[in-house]
Amino acid sequence: MSAPGASLPLPVLILRPEPGAQASLEAARKLGLAAEAYPLFEVRPQAWEAPPADDIDALVLGSANALRHGGGALDLYRGKPAYAVGQKTAEAARAAGLDVVGTGRGGLQSVLDALAPEHRRLLRLAGRERVALHLPGGVTMTTREVYASEALPAPEALRQRLRDMTQSAVLVLLHSGEAAARFEDLCREWGLATDAIHLVAIGPRVSARLHSPWGSVRCAPEPSDAALLALAAQMCQEAFSGSIQVDNQT
Repeated sequence: MSAPGASLPLPVLILRPEPGAQASLEAARKLGLAAEAYPLFEVRPQAWEAPPADDIDALVLGSANALRHGGGALDLYRGKPAYAVGQKTAEAARAAGLDVVGTGRGGLQSVLDALAPEHRRLLRLAGRERVALHLPGGVTMTTREVYASEALPAPEALRQRLRDMTQSAVLVLLHSGEAAARFEDLCREWGLATDAIHLVAIGPRVSARLHSPWGSVRCAPEPSDAALLALAAQMCQEAFSGSIQVDNQT
C-alpha cells in the first residue's frame, strides 16, 4: 500500500450522494487513491406515516440517511432499542436518542440474525431502494420509506473527465444499484467506450444491474464503504504492477 498522500496512478471516481461522497473521498485519499467525487444523486426526505411507538419493539436502520431525513417523527421513538447496519448508522441513531442494542457487520441481515428474543415487532426505516431481508420466525416488520435518492442533472465535469480518459483506465465506485444503472445509461448516452472503465460494486445486487462490457467488474467482500475502498486500493496496486485482474460479475 502506498503511504497516505502518495496517490496511486489509477483515477478513482466516486458517484454516491453527499454527504457520503465527501466521506468516501476523504477516506480514499487517506489510502493514497487519486479520488474524485461526482455525485449522481441527492438524498431527499419522503413523507411517511409513523406507527405508534407502543406497537414497536425495536427499530431497524440500514443507513444513517434514515436518521438524517426521518424528520420530527423520529422523536416518537426516543429511547427505543435500535439495530444499526454499521458504526456510522449507530452513531447517528444514538444522536437521535435511540438505544443502539445491535450493530451489524456485513449487511443488515446479520443484524436480524442476532435479534433479542423480546424484539418481535420491528420498524424498518429505509430508503426507496433497499435490500430484501429474511425475518426470523415469529418476527414481524413494518417498513417505512423515509428517504429516496433523486437523480441530479448529469455532471458535465464527469462526462469530460471520462472523455479525457479514453486512452487510459479509470476505476468507478458503485455504492448502489441506482448508481450502477444510471452510470451505465450515461456512458451509453455519451457514446463512451467502456472497456477501459473498471467498476467496483458494494455487492452483487449492485453489479447485477450492469449489462455493458466493462474492463472488469468486482464486488467488495462485504457491503461497506471500507471494504469497497480496500478493494479499490488493491485494484490500483494491480494496475500499478500491470496485473489488474478481470473478474466480470455482470
